[in-house]
Amino acid sequence: MEWGLQNRLSRIIQPSTGRTVMLAVDHGYFLGPTTGLENPRRTITPLLPYADSIMLTRGVLRTSVDPDKNIPVILRVSGGTSILKELSNEVITTSIQEAIRLNVAAVTCSIFVGGEYEKQSLANLAKLVDEATPYGIPVLAVTAVGKEMARDARYLSLSCRIAAELGAHFVKTYFCEEFEKVVGSCPVSVVIAGGKKTPEKEALQLAYNSVTQGAVGVDMGRNIFQSEDPVAMIQAVRAIVHQKATVDQAFDLFQTKKSKR
Repeated sequence: MEWGLQNRLSRIIQPSTGRTVMLAVDHGYFLGPTTGLENPRRTITPLLPYADSIMLTRGVLRTSVDPDKNIPVILRVSGGTSILKELSNEVITTSIQEAIRLNVAAVTCSIFVGGEYEKQSLANLAKLVDEATPYGIPVLAVTAVGKEMARDARYLSLSCRIAAELGAHFVKTYFCEEFEKVVGSCPVSVVIAGGKKTPEKEALQLAYNSVTQGAVGVDMGRNIFQSEDPVAMIQAVRAIVHQKATVDQAFDLFQTKKSKR
């Protein structure tokens, strides 16, 4: 793999552990002012020291993250729809030149296998790979779920494999039963989405199950910034991902950090 591209990937997936804790705060591009992200700067700033990278749009990057913060950026470059319309009808909304100007570590778009605009979303990914790879910028494919598709190993394996076949350098998907089959049939690294907010111990269990069954890490958003103590929660997630803590150990850490704040 080309040096620059590998260098950028190594800023996201830590070489010392081979794992990553990504902080997802790109929800507003289709959800608007998501609970917990009404003021992005206020939410993001205290979490940055504990994240290996941050996934967000150019607008939030420019307005809510100071340029002197040494945090690798995974830039969301797809969009064009909201929750009021068909989400799979996305286009590429940010140029690769803009990504270069913003000095990002990676770019990302969603694919909607099984969605109404499946072909368009897959073409978006292929185009993004073509445009980003010559500049040494890795591409993360996010496997969004079609309305009629179950989040099972068969469907997620299909989505992840297609993403890898089209050239994605790593893939974000969902955890499921028989998750090892998803990882085993995907030739690039897999990161797990945190999904909707769940109780803290359940979210930590998700992180634990994911990394012990083959994921290189998590890309959590709502289960961190909607937690009763986001800073304590991201530290607990890090303990599982990078320090191989058990769920109970991580939850004890969460409670301890929370009580001291």
